[in-house]
Amino acid sequence: MTHGSLTPVLKGGLLALLAAALFGLSTPFVQMWGRGLGPFTTAGLLYGGAGIVALFIRRPKEREAQLQRGDARRLVAMALFGAVVGPVALAWGLQRTSGTSASLMLTLEALFTALLAWQLYGETVDRRVVLAMLTLLAGSVVLALEQGLQGGVQLLGLAAVTVATAAWGVDNTLSRGVADRDPGQVVLTKSALGTMATVSLAYLFDEPMPALQPACLLLAIGASGYGLSLRFYLLAQRTFGAARTGSVFAFAPFIGALGALGLGERSGSLLLVLGGGLMLSGVVLHLIEMHEHEHVHEKMSHEHAHTHDDGHHGHQHDPMPDGAHSHLHAHEEQRHRHAHVPDAHHLHRH
Repeated sequence: MTHGSLTPVLKGGLLALLAAALFGLSTPFVQMWGRGLGPFTTAGLLYGGAGIVALFIRRPKEREAQLQRGDARRLVAMALFGAVVGPVALAWGLQRTSGTSASLMLTLEALFTALLAWQLYGETVDRRVVLAMLTLLAGSVVLALEQGLQGGVQLLGLAAVTVATAAWGVDNTLSRGVADRDPGQVVLTKSALGTMATVSLAYLFDEPMPALQPACLLLAIGASGYGLSLRFYLLAQRTFGAARTGSVFAFAPFIGALGALGLGERSGSLLLVLGGGLMLSGVVLHLIEMHEHEHVHEKMSHEHAHTHDDGHHGHQHDPMPDGAHSHLHAHEEQRHRHAHVPDAHHLHRH
């Protein structure tokens, strides 16, 4: 059986690219408006904004699968890594290194995401993907060398940004388990947990209160760069798989670096250009992968938002619903061959 296999690739890729653009542009603005603020305060404002926008993007129950009690531990872990460790480390690092270098170093998030998706979910990692990850790693080494030549504080800031990428890699991998849930619910829950934790830590560490203007701007940055971006990321991961979504999302650092240059930063060097070029090559290598073979879908039942034109949902309704809808449904065993990505229906081992 064959069907339009490029549709989920294109849809997932565009959603991931939109998520990347929103997040990438947020980085230089966080550096600009977070000056003088503590890292916990900055993180709290960012995810506070994400939580606010999440209140307005929830969809009707009949169109999206709802969060379950069994998702609680995963959501707490996602909040810990993605809404506490990640943004706090990034905010701290941005105050101690250049915005361009920090933005480019965020490309390592794709490396950590791909490695974890391979280890935990068995997602395919062929020679091209391995080469892409090695290229990303080489780029990060060049950037570290470039910052090291400028002084220990700069290198320490870049190390903090690397910690943020590792934390978000864990968060991306954990989010695979709730990718079929309502993205609005996921964003709201994660943001609420992260905001409560970081605001409490800001109070315990006696961080200064922000002025009204930077507070409002950081809330707005969080709404777009973290709230809307996370929603689009989860929708992309649903159809595109964790590793591929992470790869397209790796364009975010380059968008952020361009944003930093557009805001007037002129800290570039030949090493910076070389490191950025290596990381861009790694992203492109990962994106041009094609994966196709005969595979078997085992009989299973699950719930998620779906349509009936993707070749995997042939069950009947009376009347047939229009567009995406969610309900518990069964899949019969099916064998076919087509180009595919590791989405919810293609988690087979290789």
